[in-house]
Amino acid sequence: MTAQTVQQGDLVTVIGLEVHVQLETDTKIFCGCSTDQTDEPNENVCPVCLGLPGALPVLNEGAVEAAVKIGKAIDADIPEETRFHRKNYYYPDLPKNFQITQYDEPICADGDLEISVEGERRTVTIERAHLEEDPGSLQHVGGGGGIDSADYTLVNYNRAGTPLMEVVTAPDFRSPGEVRAFLAELEEVLEYLGVFDAERDGSLRIDANLSIIPEDEIESDDVTEIGEEALAAANRTEVKNISSHKGAEKALAYEETRQKNAIQRGRAVEQETRHWDESRGITVSMRSKEEEKDYRYFEEADLPPLRVSHWKDEISIPELPSARRERFQDEYSLSEEAASKLTSTKQVADFYEDIASEFDPDLAATWVADNLLGELNYRDMEITGIESRLDEVTRLVELVATDEITAKNARETVLRSMLDDGRTPDEVVAEEGLGKTGEDEVQQAVVEAIDENPDAVADYESGDDGAINFLVGQVMQKTGGSADPGDVNQLLRAELED
Repeated sequence: MTAQTVQQGDLVTVIGLEVHVQLETDTKIFCGCSTDQTDEPNENVCPVCLGLPGALPVLNEGAVEAAVKIGKAIDADIPEETRFHRKNYYYPDLPKNFQITQYDEPICADGDLEISVEGERRTVTIERAHLEEDPGSLQHVGGGGGIDSADYTLVNYNRAGTPLMEVVTAPDFRSPGEVRAFLAELEEVLEYLGVFDAERDGSLRIDANLSIIPEDEIESDDVTEIGEEALAAANRTEVKNISSHKGAEKALAYEETRQKNAIQRGRAVEQETRHWDESRGITVSMRSKEEEKDYRYFEEADLPPLRVSHWKDEISIPELPSARRERFQDEYSLSEEAASKLTSTKQVADFYEDIASEFDPDLAATWVADNLLGELNYRDMEITGIESRLDEVTRLVELVATDEITAKNARETVLRSMLDDGRTPDEVVAEEGLGKTGEDEVQQAVVEAIDENPDAVADYESGDDGAINFLVGQVMQKTGGSADPGDVNQLLRAELED
């Protein structure tokens, strides 16, 4: 990450992440139970994911393939052989009292991901990414409804055994805003790979470790080089129950402020695990922070070592968001902002390229990035909801490109009618009478507007250039909005200066 100078008296925020990504597979990681979400609790379960005695795990090949794709996308080392371990701890949502995960031989190690923060590119180190099983889910009922105030808690094991990829970063973040930027970039990469569904509830969950270190304990002037000694000496809190980019930024901003206030008042920061209560906007203490030795890792005897060397080279990944953004800027001469909008998801990027192959790339960018995505966002719709109507959107852009209708009518009437009523562009144009007015008719409307508005003409002739806008509006009214405002402006000026 880029060097940042520490000012005298500063308290430096240090954040590392453990991001738990639910992989998009049909079945769970060690059994054949469905990963489909259901409203009925404890329905998609079996002896394996319930941890019943004698039930043996069988590894899901699809989860391994997804893990290899992630490893390639973050430029990680993928070893010849990897192993599974048991992480031992008791919690109600863990039916076996241990979690099958990976310890010192993960499937991915030493990767990185580049992010953009306030226009500056930075690289975040990803120490490891490993496969594991998801626990079940808890529902806190009654009382205040929070983890610390509920009357009782229900356990649902439908989620238990869903394949997870845990992505562990180095403590490279120095602000909650950087964390949000990283999570957004990571989610884009995962969606491009096709291994993740952001719409699935709980598909991305974040544990964040946050420490506050006084600057006089840091030897380097570069806050990105904290040093192992200073990190080891600082107490840190682990914040759990974060499930979104925005939530991560809010939770860590609260925790950052809480710890800084404690330090400035001379109080010690406890090393503990805290729960992010989103409804109240606070973190609450859960328990003292475990150390690695507390989990008593040992090798999972029911799963043999996993060798991926013979087929990992056959697994390919698509063009990733960062590479596609750069290509869009180079190939289509788009701004960085437009390229970012158009690569926000693989579906949006594909949609844009289909239209850009037919028309001017700038026109296609305006219609997809601004007009189409703007209208979809207003209706809380995704691009996937209109993918099947690509031909209709292409036809709409064609009507504008060939001057058959005005851009204003195309955007405000045709596009909105397409989305709201399901009509095709040609149907809307015909039924609403939106075809462009002929040149002779526009010229006649220009003459009439000038004759009928002598005050506006006098204002224009006396130097008030804004009066022309009033006259343009009069012509547009006479032509039912079907004339091009730019053309009308030019015709008016020509007629007035004749």
